[in-house]
Amino acid sequence: MIELIEKVLENAFNELGYTEFNKVSISSRKELCDYQINTVFAIAKKEKKNPMEIGSLIVDKINSIDNFSDYFKKVEFCIPGFINITLSDEFITNVLIEYKNNNFGIEKTGNNDVVVIDYGGPNIAKPLHVGHLRPAIIGQAIYNILKEVGYKTIGDVHLGDIGLQMGQVILGLMDGGYKPEDIDIELLQKIYPKYSALCKSDDTIAEKCREITKELQSGNELYNSYFKVMHKVSLDDIKRLYKFLGVDFDYWYGEKDSYKYIPDLMNFLNEKGVLEEDDGAKIVRVAKEDDKKNIPPLLIQGKSGAYLYDTSDIATVYQRMKDFSPKYILYVVDNRQSLHFEQLFRACEKSQLTPGVVLEHNKFGTVNGPDGKPFKTRSGETLKLDDLISEVKEKFISKKESNKDMNKEDIDKIVNAIIKYADLQNNRERDYIFDIDKFSDVNGKTGPYLLYTAVRIKKIIEANKTSSSDINNTIYNETDRDLRMKLLEAPKEVYKAVTERMPHYIADYLYDLCTVINNFYQNNNISNLEDKDKKDTWVNLLDYTYKLMEKLLSLLVIEIPEEM
Repeated sequence: MIELIEKVLENAFNELGYTEFNKVSISSRKELCDYQINTVFAIAKKEKKNPMEIGSLIVDKINSIDNFSDYFKKVEFCIPGFINITLSDEFITNVLIEYKNNNFGIEKTGNNDVVVIDYGGPNIAKPLHVGHLRPAIIGQAIYNILKEVGYKTIGDVHLGDIGLQMGQVILGLMDGGYKPEDIDIELLQKIYPKYSALCKSDDTIAEKCREITKELQSGNELYNSYFKVMHKVSLDDIKRLYKFLGVDFDYWYGEKDSYKYIPDLMNFLNEKGVLEEDDGAKIVRVAKEDDKKNIPPLLIQGKSGAYLYDTSDIATVYQRMKDFSPKYILYVVDNRQSLHFEQLFRACEKSQLTPGVVLEHNKFGTVNGPDGKPFKTRSGETLKLDDLISEVKEKFISKKESNKDMNKEDIDKIVNAIIKYADLQNNRERDYIFDIDKFSDVNGKTGPYLLYTAVRIKKIIEANKTSSSDINNTIYNETDRDLRMKLLEAPKEVYKAVTERMPHYIADYLYDLCTVINNFYQNNNISNLEDKDKKDTWVNLLDYTYKLMEKLLSLLVIEIPEEM
């Protein structure tokens, strides 16, 4: 919408010989105007004239446009140097109707470019905990948003299935006399923390675990028989929890899947002349002369011959280049991995492994408790995801007596909204505090508030059926106008989320939209209207609003329940 206005305004500026036209900005004072232009000062300075003279000249030019009323209700100069713009009712409604017929104004700008998104990243044999929420939720939202605008999105969970924890759990199982057929999720969740702690305190056990891990990587049949069962049991549990969260992947690859590409990768790096031997290890040096900090080399192979975390990551890039020919590879991984991804990206660039491909670390902060520290249980342990979901469910049900009678499907949708909206309303790069009591409330900037608003709109639509689908050019009052104007902002917020990989733009927009909707609802009694044209217009306006909310919530992996 705004691009149309800017084109008309830019033409007026150009006709006056002014090339300094800048984009219009949304007015912070809606009672004065919809938009403002603030380039008058720059032009006046260049022309060495009074801003008032320049501003008046520009306003006169705009007001003399032949089809002025097709776009504007009012354009006026405001001292000391602003041009205030108020759109015409006809323009607002015509664009809204165009959006109504064309996916809410959200265009397919992705050109079917391939985007591989690496998100999730849980480790086999470890229970999913609260720290696994952010990569899964943010990653799925980015996946959905990019797909919505026409990118070919490919999601990969990138399981941690070859690290030291494999050796730790296998040793624990064997020490306990367990056979592969004895393994279940409860046993894995008991063995892992015990042997992880022993590894840190006992050098002999740590060495055994390292040896088992290396032998597993080399194809040891006994260890592999344990690994296969561990992998299946863990993956089934991971899929169960991700299914509850509405998170899915096109590929459920693990680090181990990259190992078959390592021989070809090593040949490739050798051919490119970037693989060096350093004290028995094999590395790719990635430091640059102008670095302000120490950037260690990417470690491709350890002294012992073992492959490492760095190895599997660059081998996975090699695999993705061969299999998918991507234009972008995005990693939704926490801030603490920033140095690793800088090393990885530099190694890919230096070796010419990813020519023309954009590599991005879409980093995120931590989920903290009310004390501002990483979310923990009362006993100080990392909170399991199962336990978090249960706590949120109990808290929501306790909020109101009637919540106890809601059906399970609706409660699950609300619990998902509580968890996801608490996360996605934040700039992903920042830490945030997860307050179960606050985010479970139906009031305030919460998932339940959004869902309650959507459910209420739907009930109004269903109670006031209309045979017409039209929205009038007549805007009946300020709350009507505010709602139409807010609806027209949706594409801009989606595009911001796309270009910056920031779902919070959509989450923020939804909250603001709900505030406008509720103000509209409280000031207009639709059910008692006798004016049929007005009633039909407002019902259709709410129908459009509901469908837009449904679309944007789905991008954030949030579903609307039947009841609230």
